[in-house]
Parts: sequence; C-alpha cells; structure tokens
Amino acid sequence: MIGFWTSLEGILLFANALAILNEDRFLAPRGWTLAELQGSTRNSLKGQIIGLVHACQFMRLPLILLNIIVIILKLVPV
Repeated sequence: MIGFWTSLEGILLFANALAILNEDRFLAPRGWTLAELQGSTRNSLKGQIIGLVHACQFMRLPLILLNIIVIILKLVPV
C-alpha cells in the first residue's frame, strides 16, 4: 500500500525529472516548446503538458529546497 509520504516523494521525483529536461536538446526537436504553441492549442493535452514542463523548469529553486528537506528527513531517524 502506498502511503501519503511515498506519494509525495513520487511527485517530487516526477517534478525533478521534468525540471531537468533540456529544451534545446530534447524538447525543441520534438516540437514541445512554448514558442511553437498557438493560442487555441494551449488548452489541449499537449499544451497542458508543455506548460507543466516549463513550470517545473521555472520552479527549480523551490525543487532544490524540497529535495534538501526530503533528504534530511530521510537521514534523520524518526
């Protein structure tokens, strides 16, 4: 059974994976950049995913802080 803490760790790992995607190497050749989206396609599934990827890339500093907190909590015995 997956607990609440394990689910939060999984979400954090997923956000880390999205944050490290390189736009020039990985996203641009596949057409997954914000510049290639037009007004009506922003509400599509592809537009939502592109927005999520860019939001995770924008929030790198809070992700680093959350990673540090999780690592410290894992190291400290409860």
